[in-house]
Amino acid sequence: MSTQTFTVTGMTCGHCVASVTEEVSELSGVENVDVDLATGAVTVTSTEPLEDDAVRAAVEEAGYQLA
Repeated sequence: MSTQTFTVTGMTCGHCVASVTEEVSELSGVENVDVDLATGAVTVTSTEPLEDDAVRAAVEEAGYQLA
């Protein structure tokens, strides 16, 4: 198991959290995604470490940016 934390900017509401959670959850090997709206922290638990570029692409697909 691998746990990584990323910071996402631009989220302002629960819908933002849901969008980021949905897109990141679709990445291969992702078991859990926990998004903290207040801090922008996105903690991802996966079977193997994720490539930063893959996470960045998923976050951008949701309409946000990695810090």
